[in-house]
Amino acid sequence: MNQNRGVWSLHGLTGYFIAVALLLGILVYLTVNAIAVQQATAQQYYEIKDPLTIKRIGPDLENEKHVVVHGKPVAGDVKHKYQFVNK
Repeated sequence: MNQNRGVWSLHGLTGYFIAVALLLGILVYLTVNAIAVQQATAQQYYEIKDPLTIKRIGPDLENEKHVVVHGKPVAGDVKHKYQFVNK
C-alpha cells in the first residue's frame, strides 16, 4: 500500500487553499467590475424619440434607434445600437 501521503502535498490542504484563494480572487475581480459598471450606468439617463412610431412586433433591436442615451457606452457595449450623446 502507498504510504507516501502528506498533509501539505499539492492535492491536499495546499491544493484546497490555492483553489479557495483563486475563487476568492475571481469573486473580488467580478465584484469590483460590477460595482464600476453599476456606478457608470447610474450616471446615464435616456430619452425616447418618436414614441408613436415604435413597433410592438418587429425584428430584434429594431426599436433601439428610438433610444437616446445621455452619457458614454459602459464596459464596451457594442451589441446595442443606441445613440450616445455626451452630457
